[in-house]
Amino acid sequence: MATQKASDSKKEEFRKYLEKSGVIDALTKVLVGLYEEPERPANAVDYVKRYMGASAAGDSEALKRENDELKQELEEVKQQLEEM
Repeated sequence: MATQKASDSKKEEFRKYLEKSGVIDALTKVLVGLYEEPERPANAVDYVKRYMGASAAGDSEALKRENDELKQELEEVKQQLEEM
C-alpha cells in the first residue's frame, strides 16, 4: 500500500512537471493537428517531429557543414589579425 502511494506520488509529481513546462499543451496541440488533418500522413512520427519544429536530417547536416566552415573562416581571420 505504501509503495503504491509513493508510486502515485511520483506519477503526480511528474505530471505536474510536464504540465508546468508546457509539454502537455504542446503534445495536445500536435495531436489535435494530426487528428484534424484531412488526409492522414503516411508517417505520423515525421508529422509530429515537423510540427514540433525538429529539423530534418539534411537540415542538420547542412548546418553542421556551415558551422565547420564558419569555424575555419574564424580561425583564418584570427591568424590574419595576429599577423597585423
